[in-house]
Amino acid sequence: MTVELIIGGARSGKSTLAERRATDSGLEVVYIATATAGDDEMVERIAHHRQRRPAHWQTVEQPLQLAAALRAEAATGRCILVDCVTLWLTNLLLGPGFEPERSRFLEALPVLPGRVILVSNEVGWGVVPMNELGRRFADEQGRINQAIAAACSRVTLVVAGQPLELKG
Repeated sequence: MTVELIIGGARSGKSTLAERRATDSGLEVVYIATATAGDDEMVERIAHHRQRRPAHWQTVEQPLQLAAALRAEAATGRCILVDCVTLWLTNLLLGPGFEPERSRFLEALPVLPGRVILVSNEVGWGVVPMNELGRRFADEQGRINQAIAAACSRVTLVVAGQPLELKG
């Protein structure tokens, strides 16, 4: 079992790196997508990600119950790529059941078979958000990234398309 976190800012190249590592693993790849198409701009982003992925990759769309999807899909000889933790967290904060789902996710990580690559945004380097929900999101994103990184054997920060190995 290997769990890896690839973290970076928006348009840093983290998804591209994660997709390359999944391909290079030589394993069957299952892509767990957490995005929802709430507006035209997100529809375009999702389409761009779909076009980049190899056609033989299986895609599972799961915006809320990530722990259950990971438990169902993770297997020896398989690479699970989750893109992305940030959108999943957003979906949870805007819907019901944030804390129980967060706990289920963090409990699942250390026991998953196979290889898991998680993509997440680093949002803590920007300005402090002006509203309460924005500040809560930034705080929770930082907390979950720390918890994920602690459970991972490899953590990579991506800046301007350049990977910097932080752990592993």
